[in-house]
Amino acid sequence: MIKINQKLDHPLEHKTECLILVCVEEKKPSGTLKKFDDEIAGAISHAFENKRFGGKPGQALLLNNIGKASNLLLVGIGKAKDVTAEKICQAAGTAAKLAEQSKFKSIAADLSAFEGIAKGKGGLYRELVGAMAEGVGLALYHFDNYKSRDEKDDPPSRVEKLTLLTTSKSLQASTEKSIARAEKIIDAVHTARDLISHPGNTVTPTYLAEHAKKMARKNKITCKLLDKKEMEKLGMGSLLGVSQGSDEPPVLIVLEYNGAGKKKAPTVIVGKGVTFDTGGISLKPGAKMDEMKMDMSGAATTLATLQLVSSLKLQANIVGIVAAAENMPSGSAIKPGDILKSMSGKTIEVLNTDAEGRLVLADALTYAQRYKPKEVIDLATLTGAVLHALGHQAAAVIGNNKAMIQKLKNAGEATGERVWELPLWEEYEKATKSDIADLKNIASPGVGAGTIMGAAFLKAFAGEQPWTHIDIAGTAWGFDRPYTNKGASGFGVRLLLNYLEKGR
Repeated sequence: MIKINQKLDHPLEHKTECLILVCVEEKKPSGTLKKFDDEIAGAISHAFENKRFGGKPGQALLLNNIGKASNLLLVGIGKAKDVTAEKICQAAGTAAKLAEQSKFKSIAADLSAFEGIAKGKGGLYRELVGAMAEGVGLALYHFDNYKSRDEKDDPPSRVEKLTLLTTSKSLQASTEKSIARAEKIIDAVHTARDLISHPGNTVTPTYLAEHAKKMARKNKITCKLLDKKEMEKLGMGSLLGVSQGSDEPPVLIVLEYNGAGKKKAPTVIVGKGVTFDTGGISLKPGAKMDEMKMDMSGAATTLATLQLVSSLKLQANIVGIVAAAENMPSGSAIKPGDILKSMSGKTIEVLNTDAEGRLVLADALTYAQRYKPKEVIDLATLTGAVLHALGHQAAAVIGNNKAMIQKLKNAGEATGERVWELPLWEEYEKATKSDIADLKNIASPGVGAGTIMGAAFLKAFAGEQPWTHIDIAGTAWGFDRPYTNKGASGFGVRLLLNYLEKGR
């Protein structure tokens, strides 16, 4: 992970390979930008006049050989009145990737623009500084654990250090706090990305369990691991049914973080942990099946979120539950038409073995009721249908509590990890009823609304407390932001942190 520090220094005097200046949208350079323009014979003004740069969101301009800052990288953040932490995060990601492509090892970023935007509001200043650090750190993520390189090959160029510059001694403490917080967020998101990016022959249910155990020990979180025998005693026939076609044993991972009084009801986060999904007997097409290693993204987000709330010492009680299994076709696998009995006692007719995520979540949601939770959130790469509805730009949120859904939507807008509500009308729930069992795991042909039908099925196991289901199938992989990369995004970690902090 990139090293981030701060320094009390004026940007014009700071010596660095590359200095990043965040620029508000304007007609001509002003403030610090004008001072740099004067130093380099109007090169910046010329760029404004020729429409090569004007501070608009997403714009970037790299100027070479600029005095003590060998290179100057301008990045736009839009009109000052419209600036948000998420826009800063995106601008920082844009700048970081351009700096790395230019093979810089060390970069610096001037924070003086944030002082003007915040106008004395310390909380906003800290938020913007944190977003700057986050955007750079998240954008520079790389997963190359399995690459081998000949010693003669040039190693890939990486930005190794970010220095945040402030000209105000009074803001140094705030800047330091923002950096410390951002580093914890970056580390947690990278943890989720790593877990998702590893192949299925590395990340098995057992691997997830071992990771959870080590993470819990490090962060002083209580960890319980329920093996196959314990799940059999509890009657978790739905989860066990999914795993029975695989040689990999299933596990239910339970993490308990107590940051508030013991009597305070917890928020329970449930993550789908299907470490590889072939579809089972209802086999998926071969194209892109390799990407099904990401079908445990809900689990990765859950584990990373517990890591993060603990490292930030959040004053709340959070329980994380991961239903980990592998979905494989074999002589022992469940078949279309089989009936499973869940922990709740409800029976499920399995019409499609590729609708397995809702089966593992059913028992996990029932287990969550043991905690008498104040609310439950489940995250899962549940349906391909959500891609048709929302693409890679937002996750679907469906639940039984409007206030909870609105808070999640607000958190999504604040972090850029947006969620969009889909309805859960009575007609959808009726369509989950089976003729020969209590429920069926997919609706009859012609019903459609695949994402909603998945949530309608889960509602039968979710309990009466506020509950929301977040379908991250379109955002866990291929989420398009300047601070994300190809593949795993770690979507949901920052969303849940914002939600949990605002809900204290």
